[in-house]
Amino acid sequence: MNGFFVTGTDTNVGKTVLSALLVAALDGIYWKPVQTGAIEGTDRNSIGLWAACPEERILPERYVFDPPVSPHLAASEAGVRIALEDFALPAPLGGRPLLVEGAGGAMAPLNEKDLMLDLMRLFGLPVIVAARTTLGTINHTLLTLRALREAHLNVHGVVMIGEKDVENRRAIEHYGKARVVGDIPVLQEISRSALLEVFVRHFDRQAFPRP
Repeated sequence: MNGFFVTGTDTNVGKTVLSALLVAALDGIYWKPVQTGAIEGTDRNSIGLWAACPEERILPERYVFDPPVSPHLAASEAGVRIALEDFALPAPLGGRPLLVEGAGGAMAPLNEKDLMLDLMRLFGLPVIVAARTTLGTINHTLLTLRALREAHLNVHGVVMIGEKDVENRRAIEHYGKARVVGDIPVLQEISRSALLEVFVRHFDRQAFPRP
């Protein structure tokens, strides 16, 4: 399967904005297997608005929960158990890349024993890490990168989101041994045109070759 798994160093770090950018720039397909916090709106709806792509390229979630809490807790409160065997990558659609967005960070629990990391391993897609640019990002990003590598996952790169911080970027590349493949600055509005402009101006185009 051609595509990427988008994870983050924390919740609300900007994974959905990054996913929308990649869906728009790569003419991709979006899928969020587990959605929590649906009472506040779903990321699938945000992708449709921001990336302005056809509905058939925004796939339905496997699990949707209203409370804005960890997947394992949201499922428990709903009397449901999230099971890895319930997931399978969608069939390819016209050779388009699949952008899979995780819920929370890489270590977010899905059930009593499985983590988001285990879902990433099941899918086997290269992983892109969404990271903040602000204070604390070095520690959070290095811990995330270590967890991904210890799980033998292919780290495609890091995307830094927020006000530019050259030193934090250098530290992540040096100590994390990972490429920063893009930057998303603070956006006054989020739209397809704004996201495409960010991709052209702030992303390593060679890291995202088009077929």
